[in-house]
Amino acid sequence: MKERVFTARKRNGLIVVAVALLLVLILLGGMFTIVDAGHTGVFVTLGKVKEGVLQEGIHMKVPFIQQVVKIDNRIRKLEVNTEAFSKDLQSVNTVLAINYRVDTAKSYSIYKNIGADYETVLVTPAVNEVLKAITATYTAEESVTNRSLISDGLVSGLNEKLNDIGLYVTDVNIIDFDFSEAFIAAIEEKQVAQQKLLKAETEKQTAITNAKADAEAMKIRAEGEAEANRKISASLTDKVIENKKIEKWDGVLPKVSGSAGTLVNFSDLTGESGK
Repeated sequence: MKERVFTARKRNGLIVVAVALLLVLILLGGMFTIVDAGHTGVFVTLGKVKEGVLQEGIHMKVPFIQQVVKIDNRIRKLEVNTEAFSKDLQSVNTVLAINYRVDTAKSYSIYKNIGADYETVLVTPAVNEVLKAITATYTAEESVTNRSLISDGLVSGLNEKLNDIGLYVTDVNIIDFDFSEAFIAAIEEKQVAQQKLLKAETEKQTAITNAKADAEAMKIRAEGEAEANRKISASLTDKVIENKKIEKWDGVLPKVSGSAGTLVNFSDLTGESGK
């Protein structure tokens, strides 16, 4: 009986010791916090935000009284899908990818004044506002051809609104512009008309070029023939002409020749009559 009582007491003692050790470990664990690389920490004591930030590494805190809120200071990506109206009052649905970061020195003030959900509360509304202002300065067609200018304008406009708070936009990419079906159809019709006009103009220029080439060829050919005739005319002296006649003569005299009504029979002169 005494043996059983001793065993029960021993077991209970071990349980107490184990619980005590567990509590100690919990307390010790609650006394330290780790701020990961690329983050800063903000002390919150019984709901009150302590001024200043904790840098990367291990930090002590009071268990159950203090907590450390960690703020990500690395480049973050936010995708925003918003609708705006162009200068010509076309509806433009735009998908944007925004890269931004939180200034480490202002993590405390951002959390205190805005909270941990600063992206939804501050960044997204700012993107919508700046985009609508910029989109209104371009026609829908100009929005497509001026993507880089719109992106640069967004970076500049967002930093102007957010830098004082401690948020810095590093890059804005326009993923997509989407317009109404009527506008897209109108653009396609315009492109087809431009292509037809360009084709007609090209054909016209080709015809003009060919006509000029033909006229130039005819001119050159005529000038060549004229020059050849000139040279031939210059070379035809009376002696050359007589020689040409002799070269062409086949040796047969004409049967009858004469003038002023006098006829001469060359056959008689050659003794060929009566043969």
